[in-house]
Amino acid sequence: MAAGSGAVLAGAVLVPARRRPPACPPPSGARLRVATVSLRRGLVAPGPVLELVRRHDVDVLAVQELTPRAEAALRAAGIHTLLPHGHVLAARPGQVLSASGAVWTRVPVTGRGEVPGEFEQPTVRLAGSTAPAVEVTSVHTFPPATSPASVRRWARDLASLPAPAPDLLRVLAGDFNATFDHAALRAVLGLGYDDAARAAGKGLAWTWRPLRLRFPRLVLDHVLVDPRITIASVDVVPVSGSDHRAVVAELVLPGG
Repeated sequence: MAAGSGAVLAGAVLVPARRRPPACPPPSGARLRVATVSLRRGLVAPGPVLELVRRHDVDVLAVQELTPRAEAALRAAGIHTLLPHGHVLAARPGQVLSASGAVWTRVPVTGRGEVPGEFEQPTVRLAGSTAPAVEVTSVHTFPPATSPASVRRWARDLASLPAPAPDLLRVLAGDFNATFDHAALRAVLGLGYDDAARAAGKGLAWTWRPLRLRFPRLVLDHVLVDPRITIASVDVVPVSGSDHRAVVAELVLPGG
C-alpha cells in the first residue's frame, strides 16, 4: 500500500515536470526576460535585487513581499534607472505591510490593473509591436500553512487567477505557494498555461526553503505563460537574504 501511494505521489510530482519538446527550428520572435523575486517580508536589501536585474538582463521584474521601506530602498538604489516603468500596489488597510506587490519593467506600460487576492497582485500591460499584447501579473497567493481556513484562502486565490485569453498574451509570475502535486495549481495549468521551468526541463528545481534549514526544498515560485509563448531558457537564481530563489525566464513572443 505504501509503495503504491508513493508511486501515485511521484506521478503527480514528476509527470508535470517533464520537458516540453523544444521548438525546431528555434523561434525568432521578440524576446522578453521575466523574473520573480520575493523580498522576505521586505528584508532583502536592494543590492541583490538590482544585481539580479543587471546580471540576467531582466525586462520585467515581478516582486512579492514588498514593504514601503523596501520600496523606498529600491528607489534610492536606482531600480527606476534599470526598470523605469512599473506598478506598485500597497497593502490594504488591515493587511501586513509585506502584502504589497509590484511589477517593474524596462518596457513602457500601457495599462495597469490587479488580480484580486488576499495579497496585492499588480498587473501591467506592456507596450510593443506584438499582437496580441503582453500582460504580466505578479502573483502572491496566501500561504496554506496555518489552518484549514488558510488552505481555503489559498485555494480561492489560485482559483481567482485569470485564464489565457485570445486577445492577450498572459504571463503569471511569482510565489504561488504551490507545487505540482497540488491539485489547485494543476487546475491553473489546466486552464491552458505552460510552466516555464517545466518546459525548460527544470520543473524540479526548488525555489524555496527555510533560511536556517537545508530542507524542505519546494517548488513554490513559477512563471506560467500563454501557450503561444515559447520558453527559450529558465534560470533559478539565489537572491541573498531571501528564502526564495528567483525564477528568470527568457520568453519568445509570437508574431515576430
